[in-house]
Amino acid sequence: MTTPAVVPDKAPVPDSVLVHEHVLVDFGGVADPHAYDADEVFAAAKPKLDEVYALGCRRLLECTPQGLGRDPVLLARLADATGVEIATNTGIYGAADRVGVPPYVHELSAEQLARRFVDEYTHGIAGNPHARPTFVKTAVRDGALEDLDRKLVRAAALTARETGLTVASHTTAGVAALEQLEIFADVGVSASQFVWVHAQAEPDGDIHEQVARAGAWVEFDGLRPGDTQWQRTCVERMAAAGLLDRTLVANDSGWYHAGEPGGGEFLGYTFVYDELLPALDESWWRTLMVDNPVAAFG
Repeated sequence: MTTPAVVPDKAPVPDSVLVHEHVLVDFGGVADPHAYDADEVFAAAKPKLDEVYALGCRRLLECTPQGLGRDPVLLARLADATGVEIATNTGIYGAADRVGVPPYVHELSAEQLARRFVDEYTHGIAGNPHARPTFVKTAVRDGALEDLDRKLVRAAALTARETGLTVASHTTAGVAALEQLEIFADVGVSASQFVWVHAQAEPDGDIHEQVARAGAWVEFDGLRPGDTQWQRTCVERMAAAGLLDRTLVANDSGWYHAGEPGGGEFLGYTFVYDELLPALDESWWRTLMVDNPVAAFG
């Protein structure tokens, strides 16, 4: 009689990296930003970061973009208090009904936008040399790319070409991921500097494989308690196709909701460790949580 495998309750991974999380998000956007108490956000976020530090997390990429609550000063404070390195980003977020798109974006070219992003990388956000972005965050609407999406992606790709930064792109449709790779090729940027964020939203696993075989990174996230089976299926399919080394996983969780009483429900960041990794082959854990994130983002 075969003894069933024992599945651990949690999967600690030393020196692990969470590549897509949020501390604070403000969907009031550029037109209607909400005031928030940084001390209140700090108090909500710190215990959640302490939880994943205990599970081995040493770096977290905070993907809230400018216009939706990016706050590098708050992130630096949390990093100092928890020991988790927290990275911030540059770029423009074009999804969510364009609420994160400032009016000037419609007037400037992709090249002019890229200059702004490169300036943040070179001189720091708002001129603060201690608040430099370490990746580019952009976002496109669902479906095929519109003209504004193309401008934002081209600006991100130009920034990547000049700085060497990786672009994490909120993309829910496979067709849009493929179109973005065409823009990267046109600009002359390696596909390895492109991360398809939210790839689990695309049901066609063949497109996941196509993007990965082109050299890009395919990220499965959106984890919630008791809701990780589809992401597990996606990762297992990539592994079976020999593409585990182009696969990323994350929670896409947190976060303090600016504008909601008390910031709403702060879910935290443990679902990867609690639910997804224990359901996967243990020999994959370090690849998914250490090796691939470092290869993707440096």
